[in-house]
Amino acid sequence: MKRSLFIVTILVFSFYALQAQISSPVANATDVTQYPVFSETDDIFIFCTSDSLAEVATLTASTELEGTKTWLWEKYNETSGSFELYYQESADAASSQINDLANGCYRITITQGATTVVDRAWVFNNWMYAGGEVTVSDCEHFVITGEMNSAVLTYYDLSSNAPVFVNKDVQVEWLEDGNRIASVLNLEVYDPPTKNTNYTLRVYDKFDCDAQADVTYESIVTKAIFTADPMNGEAPLDVTFSNNSENGTPGYYEWFFYRDLNAIKMDSEGAEQPVDSIMLVAYDDAPVYTYENSGTYMVRLVSKHLSDSLTCVDTAYLEDYIEVDTSFIAVPNVFTPNGDGTNDEFVVQFWSMQSIEISIFNRWGKRVHYWESGDVRGFEGSYTESVWDGRIMGGRYASPGVYYYDVTGRGRDGEKRKKHGFVHLFRNKD
Repeated sequence: MKRSLFIVTILVFSFYALQAQISSPVANATDVTQYPVFSETDDIFIFCTSDSLAEVATLTASTELEGTKTWLWEKYNETSGSFELYYQESADAASSQINDLANGCYRITITQGATTVVDRAWVFNNWMYAGGEVTVSDCEHFVITGEMNSAVLTYYDLSSNAPVFVNKDVQVEWLEDGNRIASVLNLEVYDPPTKNTNYTLRVYDKFDCDAQADVTYESIVTKAIFTADPMNGEAPLDVTFSNNSENGTPGYYEWFFYRDLNAIKMDSEGAEQPVDSIMLVAYDDAPVYTYENSGTYMVRLVSKHLSDSLTCVDTAYLEDYIEVDTSFIAVPNVFTPNGDGTNDEFVVQFWSMQSIEISIFNRWGKRVHYWESGDVRGFEGSYTESVWDGRIMGGRYASPGVYYYDVTGRGRDGEKRKKHGFVHLFRNKD
């Protein structure tokens, strides 16, 4: 029993050692046939290409037989259902290669004397195609209509010649900057980007064969963006508006400056007709606006992009209100005009005043100094003004002591402002 088993093992080993083997190291993928009738299976070698006419398949047959051999390559004819001569050579090489092959089944028969070994394999030039173009583009969305095609891979049962289709599991995806954004053939994008953008359609299958097409969306939309600085301060307040809008057409910006919010509310109470809330419309690309009066203000920017057939519009509002301070007066109760550089002048602070009058009286009620402004414009952000240097009319130094001040004016919020009190004048240096 042991001797017989040893002989059988040797025979089996010899049989497999003498088999021909077809391979293709350059193939992109492999599969195996699933013949409906034929009991054997054959390898399938897949070669990826984007050209439907390309024939790039390559097969290599090899054997352990030594010495000169006959290499007979045949190709299956699905019309006749038989193999036909494709290529033949005699050589003592260990392998034979055929290149630039069309789709089909190839059989190698290697003969050396009375020894013959055979192998088969199917090859497919698996081409893919992708394409696309922008077919719809308006202010709300755009559509890229994709195109795709792919080789149909068909092999045949070698017993019945019945066709069998290879399941490729073809899929599509759209990429933006390398990121997948959709898995449908026709790409529809709402809220389009404000810059020209490249989109890539990729068609691929389970064998990792693919084709790609780049389509450029040329933007016709705009996005309104702006900032204001400063957002609050004393009236009159100069506010600079920075226009950061994307893809707007220069010269076609519209700025809507709203009235004071409280004034709008007051006018709206009991009104039968809509209240006009717009104070001013400007058409500058980046305006500077001066708020003359106290209040709470909103601003709206309309950005436009003009193309050959459409004008696309976008609107933006400030995230918060511009707050222009209400009027206010503050008066010190002491100053020391002694030339030491500290507190040498009588300085009155005021915010958002339209006009102001300041009178200084001595203790007998005689006015010794007068200061006024009918159009207060602010003082370099300090909101203060030196109104008396301690000299009385005629240029003489005022005597140390207590003086009476009277401040009246009208604020840029429409309010009358008054301030009365005493100020102490000291001259001695400490």
